[in-house]
Amino acid sequence: MIALTLKHITIAYGTEPIFTDLYWEIHDAHIVGLVGPNGCGKSSILRLIMGDKDHLVAGEIIATPNLRVGYLPQDPQFNPDHTVWQEALTASPELNQIEADLTHIETKLADPDVYGDEKKLARTLDHQERLLQQYEELGGNTFVSRLRSTLLGLGFAPPELHLPVTALSGGQKKLVGLTKLLVNQPDLLLLDEPDNHLDLAGKQRLEQYIRNYNGGVVIVSHDRYMLDLVADEIVELNNGQLTHYPGNYSEYVFERETRLLRQQQMYQAQQKEINRLEQAANRLLLWGKIFDNEKFSRRGQSMMKRLDKVERIDRPDLDPDRMQLYLTGSRGSTKALEIIDLDKLYPAPSDPNDELIILAGLNLLINHGQRVGLVGPNGAGKSVLFRLILGHEQPTNGTIKIGPSTKVGYYAQEHESLDPNRTLLDTVRHTAPLSEGNAVSFLGRFLFPYEQTHNYVRDLSGGERSRLQMALLMLTRPNFLLLDEPTNNLDIPSIEVLETALEEFDGTALIISHDRYFLDRTVNRIVELDDGALNQYLGNYSAYEASKHQ
Repeated sequence: MIALTLKHITIAYGTEPIFTDLYWEIHDAHIVGLVGPNGCGKSSILRLIMGDKDHLVAGEIIATPNLRVGYLPQDPQFNPDHTVWQEALTASPELNQIEADLTHIETKLADPDVYGDEKKLARTLDHQERLLQQYEELGGNTFVSRLRSTLLGLGFAPPELHLPVTALSGGQKKLVGLTKLLVNQPDLLLLDEPDNHLDLAGKQRLEQYIRNYNGGVVIVSHDRYMLDLVADEIVELNNGQLTHYPGNYSEYVFERETRLLRQQQMYQAQQKEINRLEQAANRLLLWGKIFDNEKFSRRGQSMMKRLDKVERIDRPDLDPDRMQLYLTGSRGSTKALEIIDLDKLYPAPSDPNDELIILAGLNLLINHGQRVGLVGPNGAGKSVLFRLILGHEQPTNGTIKIGPSTKVGYYAQEHESLDPNRTLLDTVRHTAPLSEGNAVSFLGRFLFPYEQTHNYVRDLSGGERSRLQMALLMLTRPNFLLLDEPTNNLDIPSIEVLETALEEFDGTALIISHDRYFLDRTVNRIVELDDGALNQYLGNYSAYEASKHQ
């Protein structure tokens, strides 16, 4: 059943329209993946559905009566004074209000002016009964137990419920926000990048909740693996137009490419026919002029009018704007990296005399040309291992050997390798000896327009910083890549460019990633870090998952 319809929607920021005359019917029993490049307006659509009409120029939203919609933004905001449990309890303002009203009624019932007045007492008891009925209809009797089981089901340990929300990671904040939605079971869930910052276990739990959800879901995500597992339909937003594809993400990619090729063939065939008719009409018009023959002129004009009425097939965009990333480097050593009996300990936060073991007895050998995915839960020590390899920290025990002709290129998850106080132009020219014109041209290959090249790095979005880091990797020409969550903040077209670049890269790569689709396409070995130790698996992520469940 149709839950909500967007009719002839036009949204603009200033004088620039994001999309025009948009039409979309959203069903209450479908899980829809909304995809498209960064900045195309996906989040704007979700905010519009939730009532943000600041940029609405035209159109209307028609919802079924009493439709309940839940929205998880990219960055959920909580009361900083709350613990996890206190914040979760705010999930239902209606229930909170009813509880407050019931408490007030209990106070009134103890008032002699009420219990001593038969009419007042009857009215108060009647009001109490109605509130209790509402409370039961809203699931108030099971609310606390459902809230707790949802939090635990999404991965929170019981002691973590008492943590202040300010101590949570970005992924944990998403899960608290999701809990507040799920416990109310709205008819339609709108999820904006719910998987960002989640580790693999968190993503799997999220997927299970979405698959089992009894209602409609619209999910904006760059996680293609998740979209393969949960989506019934993919809706692509690009160049202000919505295109619908039945099936999951992989089916969408196949169908999209098939449609583009079919449209290209039809476009070329029509162009060939149009050219033939134009030439024939021009010949007739020319002959009419040369021979002063009105019949030729009329026929030529008639053919031109017919051509004007032809519904032209749009030329498909087979080569959309994408960053131009090519990774090259010298061959390097046969042994790119060797780690022997590596330990890393830190003083325990609770007792400086005690030690916290992060890595214990790690051994790892990576030869030239190997592509290794490093996986494990958040906090397992993956980024610590990278810092040790880079020499930013020293091991407690053990040895790390980098091949003598190995040149390391590092992509930092938090972009800390970028100087926020440099302009983009200065950043590129500090990395490589380029003229200003060549640096501007180079940045253009990573989708930075000329006007932006003089902006400071600190003013860039997460996706723009990611593209800038990719550009610097290309300039430095490493033969051993250490990539820490390289697909975070990148849109799907940019991730696909990175995948192609890694496929063509004649070097070695060690990649930390929670992007399972990306790992499937780029690595041939998985190293799992858990409880301070390494476990190794041959093959890509899907092979690793299969071997874990044997």
